[in-house]
Amino acid sequence: MEVFRLTGPTQLRGTVDVRGAKNSVLKLMAASLLAVGKTTITNVPAILDVRIMVELLSRLGCTVDYDAEAGIVSIDVPAEVGIQADYELVRAMRASISVLGPLTARMHSAHVALPGGDAIGSRGLDMHQAGLEALGAHVRLEHGYFVAEAPGGLTGTDIALDFPSVGATENLVMAATLASGVTTIANAAKEPEIVDICLMLVEMGARIEGIGTADLTITGVDALHPVEHRTVGDRIVAGTYAFAAALSGGDVTVRGVGLDIMPNVAIKLRDTGATVDDLGDITLGDGTQGKGFRVIGPARPHAIRVATMPFPGFPTDLQPFVIALNSVSDGVGLLSENLFEARWRFVQEVARLGAKVRVDGNHALITGVDELSGAEVEASDIRAGAGLVLAGLRAAGITEVSGVDHIDRGYEGFVQKLQALGADIVRVSRADRLSFD
Repeated sequence: MEVFRLTGPTQLRGTVDVRGAKNSVLKLMAASLLAVGKTTITNVPAILDVRIMVELLSRLGCTVDYDAEAGIVSIDVPAEVGIQADYELVRAMRASISVLGPLTARMHSAHVALPGGDAIGSRGLDMHQAGLEALGAHVRLEHGYFVAEAPGGLTGTDIALDFPSVGATENLVMAATLASGVTTIANAAKEPEIVDICLMLVEMGARIEGIGTADLTITGVDALHPVEHRTVGDRIVAGTYAFAAALSGGDVTVRGVGLDIMPNVAIKLRDTGATVDDLGDITLGDGTQGKGFRVIGPARPHAIRVATMPFPGFPTDLQPFVIALNSVSDGVGLLSENLFEARWRFVQEVARLGAKVRVDGNHALITGVDELSGAEVEASDIRAGAGLVLAGLRAAGITEVSGVDHIDRGYEGFVQKLQALGADIVRVSRADRLSFD
């Protein structure tokens, strides 16, 4: 198996470029199913999840051209596309469920396997089902597949979400664009990735009001047209490098994402004692214009208290990095996880490095230590894996992180980017130490 092997402690210094958001580009690719013809998406990260979505769309009958180096994916959608998303792909990437809305809207039928993805707790599809049923679809679970059928098409209606679910908001907005009449979605998610999807849909000819708010109004149209769209920068990847700078006492400039889409992150980083400078509009590594910021970490961070919340609150995906930082901080930190109940698996692994974390319900109390100690640890999901790497930056000796396929799903060239920032990290193959051959 492959592992990331780090030798610490290390301070990160330099500049890192961040491309488009994983949590946006996968849904943009799904949205391409709504229009016949070639849709081109730029600023696409070279990550495993994009390749999985390329395969899924190809199996649905689309012709997909993905240039990972250039960060461009072109999707040529035929008049008739397949309606079944198979388990072997959906189980590998939960975002595959995002084809449900577009297929139901345009093909009037969708068969999508119940998803898998990261081991971070239950993320039910009840709101997806209730919303599609409100739009007039017949929805059922059959042989492990989520089946939605609307022979006469979808009809606009009023939908109120019990929780501002990102996935449900995305699927229902995409479905409503081709529904007859007007659809309103109350308590919609407001994440920057939701805004990105809505903006692309408007470019395709959709009529959406209230973008960026909790109340969306979608007036259905007869058809959409293909477009070229640039993906919004990945605020979670940007936040990863920002916390890495603060945790390691380093100095890192992040290009490709602005602080405007990660406001609470900047506040919490400053609470650690880090200096966070908004660089505004700058020239990115590919020569285009974008935003950026710089984080200079303290010699030792102050402990912070964080509660994860839907946007504009603190993102749950950055939770492991808060724990990693607090584990070497001056003082006692607190993390309250309000979205996913199983993210505590990360705690079990970071404790192997010497972190002092006590979990009580949805709260984690972290007592800072002077230094962590390198050990073998295992990633259980994308962000937990990256969090263990960050903890390894402040661990004396060698840390080996296994389960790196999780990290590959969300981070482009993670090892190479960290090496460029001065980290002593390599990707190596290691024999399985439990073998009966």
